[in-house]
Amino acid sequence: MNIQDLRPTLDRAGDGAFVIGADGRIALWNRAAERILGYGARDVVGKACCDVFVGTDGDGNRLCYQGCHVMNLVKLGESVQSFDMRTRAKNGRAVWLNISILSTNGAEGACTVHLFRDVTATKELLMLVHERLAGPPSGGAPGSPGAALSRRELEVLKLMADGASTASAADRLHVSRATVRNHVQNILAKLGVHSRLEAVAFATKHRLF
Repeated sequence: MNIQDLRPTLDRAGDGAFVIGADGRIALWNRAAERILGYGARDVVGKACCDVFVGTDGDGNRLCYQGCHVMNLVKLGESVQSFDMRTRAKNGRAVWLNISILSTNGAEGACTVHLFRDVTATKELLMLVHERLAGPPSGGAPGSPGAALSRRELEVLKLMADGASTASAADRLHVSRATVRNHVQNILAKLGVHSRLEAVAFATKHRLF
């Protein structure tokens, strides 16, 4: 069996899938992978997967690099537990993927199948639940001007005060840009102001952080 023999099976899969050949480069990219990340096969086949995904964990530590931990485990013949990784779609949107690894040997040598699904919504929901359970920080103490703001909204407000754009705030918080924009609108409404500049001035005046 060669790598291309896997194409009919992987193209029927609901999960994204790509195959890394013996040379360490992407040899096959299925339709679901294109739907999830926006990259077509022509964009990625022949490239090292670390150059396509540039993935990180929840703390911003890089997971994708030449000779990564996953590929080292595969070479040792050890199983790889599924894991979550943050990357970006072709349009720049931040995406969380849950990835599973399958290793096989064929006529073209060892190859590794990566299966992945988009878990961005689940990740952001868990972050929101954690934020609500953690309660407000000192700047949001009962009776203070910032009491109505959640912990995450105060984090966004602090980033605004530091001059962060929507894109950079999304990167720092590991959420989508749309989520940051929603937080900003909530901040403006809760503080009774009409712009980011007014929100920052309010926060400075009332020492919210």
